[in-house]
Amino acid sequence: MAVLAATTGGALSAPAAAEGEAPPGQVDFPTHCPAPQEAGLPPVDGPTTARITVDNPAPQVGDTVTVTYQVVRTPAVNPVGGELPADVLTPTGRILLAGAQSGEVTVVGAKRNDPVPAGAALPAVTMTGTFTVTAPGETTLAPGGYTLHTSHLLDLDTTCTADAASAAPVSARLTATGLPTANLRSVFLGAAQGRPGAKVKVTAAGFPPGAAVTVAGRAGAAETADRVSATADELGTALVELPVTDKATTAVIAYEGGAWSARQGSGPAAYTVVDAAPPPSAATQKVTATVEPGVLGMTQTGEDITLGAVPYGDGGAAPGRIGTVTVTDARGGPAGWSLIGKVTDFTGPGGIRIPGASLSWTPRCVAAEGSRSVCTPGSAGVVGPEGALLASTPDAPLVGGTFTIDATVTLKVPPYTPPGAYTAVLTLTLS
Repeated sequence: MAVLAATTGGALSAPAAAEGEAPPGQVDFPTHCPAPQEAGLPPVDGPTTARITVDNPAPQVGDTVTVTYQVVRTPAVNPVGGELPADVLTPTGRILLAGAQSGEVTVVGAKRNDPVPAGAALPAVTMTGTFTVTAPGETTLAPGGYTLHTSHLLDLDTTCTADAASAAPVSARLTATGLPTANLRSVFLGAAQGRPGAKVKVTAAGFPPGAAVTVAGRAGAAETADRVSATADELGTALVELPVTDKATTAVIAYEGGAWSARQGSGPAAYTVVDAAPPPSAATQKVTATVEPGVLGMTQTGEDITLGAVPYGDGGAAPGRIGTVTVTDARGGPAGWSLIGKVTDFTGPGGIRIPGASLSWTPRCVAAEGSRSVCTPGSAGVVGPEGALLASTPDAPLVGGTFTIDATVTLKVPPYTPPGAYTAVLTLTLS
C-alpha cells in the first residue's frame, strides 16, 4: 500500500451550418438580465441563444472532457453610457450536468470583443472549461446562467439567469463507458502438500457474497475427481476442507458456475501429493529427496510517492513513479500470479477531491535471471478505484522466480484546481 500526494499550483469553433439552419445543439431559453446597479438601467428579459459542444462525446470514466459554451445572442445591453471599447468584456458561465453524472462545470472566456455602441446588445461570447468523467452512461449538458463583466470606466457585472419557470433545454450529450473490472478471486491452502486422502483446509476469497463456489483439485489443465461445494459468506469467502485422494493432483482451484474460467475462477494454488510407500524389498532402498514448496510474496521499497507539481489555472499532468515492487514466487506449482492496484480519490484542502480515476500508469516488469516464468506488465491506462493490473505471470507446468516491477504514474489535475496537497492511497494486492 502506498500514499500518493500531488501539489497543484480556447475556444472551439463550431462547424458551419447551412444558411438559415441552426447548428446542431443550438438552443433558446428565456433569461432575466438585471443591469448593474451603477448603470441605472432597467432589467432586460428575453431569449438567450446558446450552444454547448464537447471535445469527446464518448469518453471513458476517468477522462477529462473539454466543454465549450457559446452565447450566440444575449438580451443584455451595453451597461455604460457611451460606446464600450474593444477587448474589455470577460464572460464566465455555468454548464449544468444531469443523468449519469450531475453537477456544474464553470467555464471562462477570453477578454475579447469588438466595440459596442451605447444601448446596443452585448456581443456573442465563447467560454471553455473541463470536467472529469466519474460515472458510466449518458450525461446531458444544458446552458446555465452567465455573467458579462465589463472593465471600462467601472467594473460592471451583467448577470443573466434562466427563467425559473423553464429550465434551459439540453444542448449536448455524451455517453461514457466504465472501466473493466479485475478478477480478485483467490484461493489459499492450509498446507502445500500431504499424503493421499489428506484433508486440505482451503480458503476461497473474493467471490460475490452468497455465490455457489466449487473447490476442486487440478492436474495440469484438467480437473481431478477431488471436489467440494460451498457458499460464499457475506464477505465473499468460503472455508472448506478438500479431501485430496488423486495422486495426480498438482493444484487446487475455486470457481463459480459449471467450470473454471479466468473470469469467474481463482488462479491455482500449488499442492503436492506425497506418496510415502515403503521400500519394495529389503535388498533395495528407495531414496527420496523432497523439494519443499515455498510461498508467494512481495516487498516494496518505500511507502510514499510524491508526484510532481502542476501550476494553478493551467492544470495538467503530475508525474511520478511507484516504489519498486519485488515479487518472489517460490511455490513450485503450475499457478501464475497477478498484481492488482487500486487507488482512492485524492483529497485536498477543504475536502476537495480529484477522482482516483484521474490517475494512470505505465507498468514495467523484469524477471530475474533463472526465473521459470515470464513476467508480463499490465496495460498502460487508468488505475482508479475499480483497480487495474500492474503485472502478472501465466499458468504453466512449473512456474516461479523473482520479478522486479515498477510503473510511472500520471495524475490528471483539472485547471483551476485549488492549490494545496492532494493525497490518495494506492493499494497493491498479490494473488
